[in-house]
Amino acid sequence: MIEQPAYTGFGFSDEEWGLLVGLPQSVLTAASAAESDGARRTRAENAAGLETIAAGRESASPLVAAVAGEIVSRVGDPEAGEELPVISPADPQALIDDVLVRAGQATTLLAAKVDEGDAGAYRHWLVEIADQVVGAASSGGLLGLGGDQVSDSERKFRDRLSQVLND
Repeated sequence: MIEQPAYTGFGFSDEEWGLLVGLPQSVLTAASAAESDGARRTRAENAAGLETIAAGRESASPLVAAVAGEIVSRVGDPEAGEELPVISPADPQALIDDVLVRAGQATTLLAAKVDEGDAGAYRHWLVEIADQVVGAASSGGLLGLGGDQVSDSERKFRDRLSQVLND
C-alpha cells in the first residue's frame, strides 16, 4: 500500500500544501530582512524563528503540527543543533511584499479548506514566528549595546503581516 502525503488528509493539492509549508520560513526570512542587522543578529533571528517553527509540532492544531513537522524534516531540527543558513535577499522589500501577498493567498485558501480553528491557529503561528524573529536581536546601537529591541521597519512588517492574516 502506498502511503499518502500528509496534505491529502487536509484536502490540499500539492501546490496548496507547498504554499502553506513554504510560508513560515519565508515569514522568518522577511521578518529578519525587515531590518539590516548584521550576521550575528541575523543568526539569532534565524534561530528564534526556527525554534518557533519547530514548536509548532506541538500545536493543538493538526494542520500547524503537520506543517511544522514537514518544515523541520526539510530544514532541520533546532533541538538537534541544526541552523538555517543566513539568507540576505538582494531586495528585502520585494521579499516582504511577496510574503505578504502569499500570506493573503494562504488566508483565502485556509478559509475555503479548513475549519476556523485550524485556519486561525496557522495564521496566529505565522505572526508568532515574525514576532519571535523581530524580537530576537536589538537593532541599531553600537557594538551590540543599546538600540531598539524591535525597529520601526520590523514592527511595520509584523503589523502588516498580522493585518493581512486577520490575526
